[in-house]
Amino acid sequence: MEELRQRKIVEASYLTAENAGRYRSILRFFYLQHEKLRHYLYPEDVLAHLKEDVYFEEYTEAQLQADLKQLCDWNNLIPRQETGRVLTIEDFKKKRYRYQCTPYTIEIERMVERLHSLGESFGGSLEATLFERLLAALRHFSEERGSASGAEFNQTWEDVYACFRKLVEQASDYIAYLKSEKVEECMKSEAFLTYKDAFAEYIRRFILGLQTSSYNIESLLKQITAADMAAAAEKIADYQMSIPRLEEAVERSVYVARCLEQWESLRLWFFGSAGHASELLLLERETMETIRRITRFAQRLGERHSASRSRYQDYLYLAGWFSTLPNVDEAHKLAAALFGSSGVRHICAGVRESEDMDGVIWEEPSTVLPVKPSVNTYREKTRPGAVVNRQAEKEAAREAFLREKEAEQALVDALSADGRNIVLASLGLQPPIVRKTLLNWISRCMGQGDRTAKTENGRLVRLVRRSEAQIVLECTDGTLQLPDFVFEFLD
Repeated sequence: MEELRQRKIVEASYLTAENAGRYRSILRFFYLQHEKLRHYLYPEDVLAHLKEDVYFEEYTEAQLQADLKQLCDWNNLIPRQETGRVLTIEDFKKKRYRYQCTPYTIEIERMVERLHSLGESFGGSLEATLFERLLAALRHFSEERGSASGAEFNQTWEDVYACFRKLVEQASDYIAYLKSEKVEECMKSEAFLTYKDAFAEYIRRFILGLQTSSYNIESLLKQITAADMAAAAEKIADYQMSIPRLEEAVERSVYVARCLEQWESLRLWFFGSAGHASELLLLERETMETIRRITRFAQRLGERHSASRSRYQDYLYLAGWFSTLPNVDEAHKLAAALFGSSGVRHICAGVRESEDMDGVIWEEPSTVLPVKPSVNTYREKTRPGAVVNRQAEKEAAREAFLREKEAEQALVDALSADGRNIVLASLGLQPPIVRKTLLNWISRCMGQGDRTAKTENGRLVRLVRRSEAQIVLECTDGTLQLPDFVFEFLD
């Protein structure tokens, strides 16, 4: 096997040879006839087909024989002597041949056909149904591990890996397509606004399908242990070894190793490895970032369109509005509302005293800003000052902060009835700090492959979805609809 990987692939020489146009036309005809189940062709059939092209008007039978011989030397064609239609000894000495494509040539032509269909851009798609098909195939594989025959079980595993491979290839190709330079240029054009909603909705449906099915797929993968998969690989290898093959037999360990490698790649794609996030999580991030990028491009196009739009009708309407006002005071008020107060001064405040991101401006203390004289001769007075010890204020602020955090933690700890689980569906009316804390935990758990994270006080918590239903969390400042989650404390 290692020697096959290192040898030169002479079968692909015809793609870049000096007379590549002739070689490719000949083998293209062989490939098309092979697809029609016509495996053997005579030289006169090939010559008649080539003569239909203007490029081969002066092409002779001698040139065809030379090209066929060269293709046979490159292992693209297999010559077989025709003896059934020989009538004389002279005909037998001429060695009349018919030719057949080799398997390498068929696969090369199929690859070239796919390359032509790709064009200059990536293909692919984001189909949420691929996750559903993979989930169904995994369920079938898990149910048949101990009951199905070797042929059925082998086909079930091939269905699982085929679904997984198609999912990965289609998603990666489509993400690469969206990131290509050509698509980036299209997103900057005005015509993109027509397709913006369709793009965003298409990707959003994929994300919903991904999030819905990925939890069930991960649960199934966790149920299949390494020992179960090793036994399944042995069963698949037994079936592969039972297939009669005339060429050199492949060792049984090769089939086992290949099956286990495919299973490991499937697990790594969904769960990741130590120090590396899973490809599933990266795909979700890529698709979310794509939606944000589409939104940004659309916003910029909208702003550019608004900036260049004529305001003639707007100003005409405002002029009519001004003309109907009863007095100049009302006109001043309308002008202030539309264009701002005339001659207003903008004063910049100092640095915020609080770092609370959830705080509102009305809770901030007022800023006292001394106004300096706007004369060139003004200079601030400087005087030496002593270093003030503010250790007491720092300790007081620290103690107040710790007391606040302890009160919040006590409030969160009271949510668990048994000290082990927090069932969101059973919580009653809660203050906003509880909602913020629970959402923070959900965000941390969703960012991990095993849905496990640490809370602010170091406790290990796991996020579990109890059912497919939606619940409502009631708080003093409103309600929040979210899935039926349960937090399980693991320590």
